Amino acid sequence: MIDVRQAWRGHPVLADLAVAAAAAALTVLVARAQQSGLSVYPQVGEGAPESVLGGVLPLSWRLLGLGSVLPLLVCAALCLRRRHPVGVAVALIVLSVCLPLVVPVLIALFTVATTCPIRTTWAVTAAALVPVPAYVLLSAYPSEPLTLATAVSAVTLVAGAVGWGLVVAGLRDRAVRAETEAALRAQQARQHAREEIAREMHDGLAHRLSLLSIHAGALEYHPGAPTEQLAEAVGVIRVSATRALEDLQDVLKVLRAPVVGDHTEPPRPTHTDVTQLIEESRAAGAELHLVRRLDDPATMAPAVARTAYRLLQEALTNHRKHARGTPVSLTITGGPGSGLTIQVTNPLAPAPAQGSVPGSGQGLIGMKERVDLVGGRLHHHTTPTGFHLDVWLPWTV
Repeated sequence: MIDVRQAWRGHPVLADLAVAAAAAALTVLVARAQQSGLSVYPQVGEGAPESVLGGVLPLSWRLLGLGSVLPLLVCAALCLRRRHPVGVAVALIVLSVCLPLVVPVLIALFTVATTCPIRTTWAVTAAALVPVPAYVLLSAYPSEPLTLATAVSAVTLVAGAVGWGLVVAGLRDRAVRAETEAALRAQQARQHAREEIAREMHDGLAHRLSLLSIHAGALEYHPGAPTEQLAEAVGVIRVSATRALEDLQDVLKVLRAPVVGDHTEPPRPTHTDVTQLIEESRAAGAELHLVRRLDDPATMAPAVARTAYRLLQEALTNHRKHARGTPVSLTITGGPGSGLTIQVTNPLAPAPAQGSVPGSGQGLIGMKERVDLVGGRLHHHTTPTGFHLDVWLPWTV
């Protein structure tokens, strides 16, 4: 009962013909063994009273002298077992009452077990076992060893064919589930990569463009400023525009790069870039008060360090958008084991400042997503006098 279609996957018709031919060859051997008195699957005619045989099998092997050819022709029905597994199995079981068709029956049972629901499989299996008690009851010598051996061998063969089919079906279903889960994981990884790139573009470019907007707004509202201040503002605009372009090019390289693993990582900063971030904000005119107490910052995991940098970057960007002109206080403390704590506070702006940058409303949402990804906590609230942001991140080495 070898499914040669696995070997001839590109030739299903040839595979079915090969199975039918193999079944016919084995059927010849079974028929010869049965003529010698050895039987592995019961036939009602064996040992039954002549009256019963005549009533049940009015057309048996002696009909038109087809007794030796008809079983081989019936084996051709196995070519239809894929399309009609239950019909072929039931037909073969019925014909096996008077023909030596144990091999085609077992192949059909195997096909039913691998392709049909479990209830259908059990029903067809029960039908295949019906000849066993009938054979024993109609036998002239029910307790004869040969009769009992035939019944036991029939039950064993049927159970083996069905059991093997169920095992194959289970392995196939497991392989399909594994393939589906792998595809789902790959899709989730790609979605995660897209979300990461979107967050990087939002945080990095929003920071650079907000600096550009502030300095450009200062030039617009103070056209008569001293030459030195104008030159400084123009220089900051140039540097910010260059860095914004570099950030955009880095992200575009990631988008264009072939995916080697689950996904390609976008460019990410580390905790060593926090100082530069603070200086950029101060250069943009922010009154920034920083308290930083970190124990052994080199042991901070890269994911946590990147998350902390992006949170600070977004917090400063939001300050420029919504409360520019007010002082902002940053407190960064923590160490291995105790975690990293970030606190950002600033007074509320009495009115939108000149040249203020409009917000998209996605900043706090993106910050919350980043914190959740590393298993941290984020809380923010607004009081009548100010805005408070509190973040805790696990400090893993």
